[in-house]
Amino acid sequence: MKTILVSGTSGIVGYGVLKSLRLNPGQYKLIGITIYDDSVAPAFCDIFVQAPITNDEKYIPWLCEIIKTHNVDMIIPGIEADMIAWNINKEILNKTGVHILLNKPELIELCSDKWTFFKKLSSTNSKLAIKSSLTGSFEDFEKALGVPFLLKPRKGFASKGIVKIENKETFEKNKDNLGSILMAQPIVGNIEEEYTVSAFFDNISNLLCYMILRRKLAKEGFTEKAEVVEINGIKEAIEELKEIFKPIGPTNFQFRLHEGKLKLLEINPRISSATSIRTAFGYNESEMSVNYFLNNIIPTQPEIKKGHAVRYTEDYIFYDSNNL
Repeated sequence: MKTILVSGTSGIVGYGVLKSLRLNPGQYKLIGITIYDDSVAPAFCDIFVQAPITNDEKYIPWLCEIIKTHNVDMIIPGIEADMIAWNINKEILNKTGVHILLNKPELIELCSDKWTFFKKLSSTNSKLAIKSSLTGSFEDFEKALGVPFLLKPRKGFASKGIVKIENKETFEKNKDNLGSILMAQPIVGNIEEEYTVSAFFDNISNLLCYMILRRKLAKEGFTEKAEVVEINGIKEAIEELKEIFKPIGPTNFQFRLHEGKLKLLEINPRISSATSIRTAFGYNESEMSVNYFLNNIIPTQPEIKKGHAVRYTEDYIFYDSNNL
């Protein structure tokens, strides 16, 4: 039995990974960690451990001790902060003998700054790139990008911190952050034509399988509604991007259709928030990861069920032991 530790399990990615691995009872011992002592995480794992915050200097030594104590075989990041911290400290973590589910280090670093990522993609003359800029006046952007346009954080995730610029007044309030914190982009496509695509790559970046969802985002930035679809050009786009960025393992691509052409919003070099939805339709990337990296079983394209998914708020009840 393999022991798998998942971080950030109070969140939708973390407990989504746990739920996906739990579909095969008895296959795994699941350890969930999160900084919160009152989350739903214990409902989906065999062992729950409250963690220090990721940027605490004690976090990495603490994680190493947990790995050794429980003989953990693989650790899977459920939040971006852990992915970045584990990538920085991978030499220390590797000494425990654990397998860290991380993408290519260079891709993780590129994706942590959207401007650096854009420069890399645009240097290849890829038609998937969205025009971006760090400098300019409102009038410059009005001419080049049209109004409204967006000011997006260079660092961040889940669509947080994006400012929609519809007039000069709003731009003036945010212009001091342009360059160091924010970058300007046009609005491409619309929310009805946004796609989240998860793909799995082997150790030399061969594409093994993928799945496409048309999605609608919740205000928190995660996938709230999704539909299994097929879109012309998606596989070719992924093949183009893999030649540029050389991803490894589970990798998430987000696209919009703009005037009939695909545009890349971003790459998440990890398992993303729709993972439990994908699992329900037959694409279990968490199990693929364990099988490939621990058991040398190469994933193949699964049969994907058709349908759509809607996320909703649900209660999970923990009864006190004196009620039993």
